[in-house]
Amino acid sequence: MKFTKLQATGNDFILIDARGKEDEWGELARAMCHRRLGVGGDGLIVVTTSSRADTGMRIFNPDGSEAEVCGNGLRCLAKYVVDRKIVSKSNLAVDTPSGIRKVEVFSEAGKVKQARVAMGTPRFRPKEIPIRFDLIKTSHKEINPPILDYSIVVANRELVLSFVSMGNPHTVTFLTTPVADFPLTEIGPQVETHILFPKRTNFEIARVVSSEKIEARVWERGVGETLSCGSGACAIGVVACLKDYASDFVDIMLPGGILTVTWDGVGEVWLSGQVAEVFSGEWLK
Repeated sequence: MKFTKLQATGNDFILIDARGKEDEWGELARAMCHRRLGVGGDGLIVVTTSSRADTGMRIFNPDGSEAEVCGNGLRCLAKYVVDRKIVSKSNLAVDTPSGIRKVEVFSEAGKVKQARVAMGTPRFRPKEIPIRFDLIKTSHKEINPPILDYSIVVANRELVLSFVSMGNPHTVTFLTTPVADFPLTEIGPQVETHILFPKRTNFEIARVVSSEKIEARVWERGVGETLSCGSGACAIGVVACLKDYASDFVDIMLPGGILTVTWDGVGEVWLSGQVAEVFSGEWLK
């Protein structure tokens, strides 16, 4: 089985052209994404056909679970299908489990170097994220969306959380100290699997540097800490805008690089950044 590895600000993915093919993709993701026993990656992206878009996409986490959407994964997929002429246009529509996503690519010397993706309109209702406030005791008198600054205690540490769905669930907390000092590998798994989140959650920690720059780290559901996360960057940008921490155009500085998030406070969130192909190979089943 032929595969190609791509990365977007350090968020790396294994891509397979699966048009007309079937396989146990979750099981394959567990094997291929393993950092020592496989190819290594933050996810397996399967390119599919679609009757309502230019191409289709499914993404599987290293633990075998299927994700609804992935911003950096979408940008990698766009480079993959455009560079290989599977789709011969610079503006394409991608069919994902969370809906149709629009992607715009920017090429140099016939190869895609950057991609900009419409990540959809953020959703804030508890059922849409989803969150189960009915399962815990709460001192909050009202639970009305958007839900910002909701306090929980994890590992004897109070966390002030804000919630948003970017087609997948996100939980964001802002710090006043550098994100590098936060024990994300300890706290991240506990937030991900907290009783609040029936489908688990992605967890972002962020610190405002200026109205146009935010530093961040991400604990991804089903993956662990990653160098970058596109939907996570969008969640951070949305919450920062709602809390008047940032303008409608903000750079999210992640360990793997910078992603730019644009949101007018009403419509779709746009995510842009660099994307690159790493290598291709053949998986010996």
